[in-house]
Amino acid sequence: MFFEDLSAYTYQDEDTFEDSESFRALWYRPEYVRLNVGWLEAGRPYPTGPVPAGFAERLRGVQRVQRMNVCLGVHACDLCPGAEAPEGNGELRIPGEAGIAYAAPFLITHYVTAHGYRPPRAFVDAVLAVDLDAWAAARWPDVPFPWVPADAERLLE
Repeated sequence: MFFEDLSAYTYQDEDTFEDSESFRALWYRPEYVRLNVGWLEAGRPYPTGPVPAGFAERLRGVQRVQRMNVCLGVHACDLCPGAEAPEGNGELRIPGEAGIAYAAPFLITHYVTAHGYRPPRAFVDAVLAVDLDAWAAARWPDVPFPWVPADAERLLE
């Protein structure tokens, strides 16, 4: 599935966060603009180059604590040859400037580390600005993302 970097995210109308320790979830229609980052596809060019030290590890940290728009099916990296391609089935949300959140596929860390993908600088800066300790400490009903509206619909179990 390919989307141009920094294009408007239109894949799903709602954002859904799942709790990693239970069957709880919350969903809502975002009040922020979502911009695509890192939706790569074989045969389509993408920017490559170095990323700042610590960037990939920060992305991995976000992936450990944020379960966003998890789907039942999986998407295999079609940039990898053969049957050993890693798979992803969700997304990440990274807050950017006021009113903007970046929407990235769960495979983005793989794209950076295995395929040399260089995300847009605004996304890199936003990832590096994430307070990973606060996100990792979030426990239900809080989720590791700051812009969840108070009226988000919640599945309590």
